[in-house]
Amino acid sequence: MQTVAEQIALIERGTVDFHTREDLAKKLERSIATNVPLQIKAGFDPTAPDLHLGHTVLIQKLRHFQRLGHTVNFLIGDFTATIGDPTGKSETRPPLTREDVLANAETYKEQVFKILDPEKTVVSFNSSWLSQLTPYEIIRLASQLTVARMLERDDFKKRYESNRPISVHEFLYPLIQGYDSVALKADVEVGGTDQLFNLLMGRDLQRSWGQEAQVVLTTPLLEGLDGVNKMSKSLGNYIGISEEPDSIFGKIMSVSDVLMFRYYELLSDLSLAEIADLKQKVDTGEVHPKDAKVQLAKEMVARFHSAADADAAQRNFDQVFARGELPEEIDEVELATASDTIWVPKLLHEAGLVKSSSEGRRMIEQQAVSIDGAKITDIEANVPTLEPVLLQVGKRRFCRVHFTR
Repeated sequence: MQTVAEQIALIERGTVDFHTREDLAKKLERSIATNVPLQIKAGFDPTAPDLHLGHTVLIQKLRHFQRLGHTVNFLIGDFTATIGDPTGKSETRPPLTREDVLANAETYKEQVFKILDPEKTVVSFNSSWLSQLTPYEIIRLASQLTVARMLERDDFKKRYESNRPISVHEFLYPLIQGYDSVALKADVEVGGTDQLFNLLMGRDLQRSWGQEAQVVLTTPLLEGLDGVNKMSKSLGNYIGISEEPDSIFGKIMSVSDVLMFRYYELLSDLSLAEIADLKQKVDTGEVHPKDAKVQLAKEMVARFHSAADADAAQRNFDQVFARGELPEEIDEVELATASDTIWVPKLLHEAGLVKSSSEGRRMIEQQAVSIDGAKITDIEANVPTLEPVLLQVGKRRFCRVHFTR
């Protein structure tokens, strides 16, 4: 086990809030003396089935703790997800059904072990203790926080001042999340910067229940591909960890040179010294930015797929972008039709390259659609269905359609 100073150096990498280093140092000293690993907690409400690189900033921090010999408790908030986390919301969030929560939770378990060590990870569901709370215990929990303190939260304050409704159950959310730390006897809790209020609630509740207060760490919110807004599926600026290798590789290659090193710091397994050395070589011209980006893209593909997939994705990228060739593998799709022609936006949709005909029209307007290598600019265009056609949308989406009757 590394020294306290060595452990803290890795743990504080890329963190924003740290409450407190002194508390963590004491816990680490005890851990070293007793050879008992710390219990590290992170909670995830399974509100959507897929994780993206923004989520993995926090998961990567959990991996750091595992590398230091500590145990991660990956807490799936199947109970809290049915309430709906109000953090950052301007309106009351509709709760998910129990079926949706459990289905999403299964995908989370599959995805996180692409990063975490299963042997050093405990997967828990907070319904196992929260569903057992009696009305008396819930009232006791509610007594730990005043309405004035709750209205200190920026999201609640704005909703209150603008006369937007705040439901009583939303006030309970931070308390219930904090109670998870009591149930798990967590030594450390990690979360995004937007979760700081809830994480500190765990410290307060642990003291009220006679426990040693957990250390709270927050990680930054990762910028998306646009380099401005936080990574989000709703904004379309995300890289999903379940995406195909070519997609992950291509999206990493599309980020700016500045954002590339932000991704290195928060996502890469390289040490800060190695990253600083690489950045210096890029700045002096010793290493081309494209080569540094390739290194990062291959690391991400290898993490979520394999090293072989990373090599293949690089070859594909070079073929498609550097030399203007087609990728090694192109999806083949059979499409039944009774007509001699088909409207291009409809074709793109039925081939699975866009989510709707409307999106197909937009992609044509953006001059992002080609058929058999020819750019399509007319949103009313039709193509014959007598022979197979090669479709391309954007830089990374290819498909060859075979028509059947």
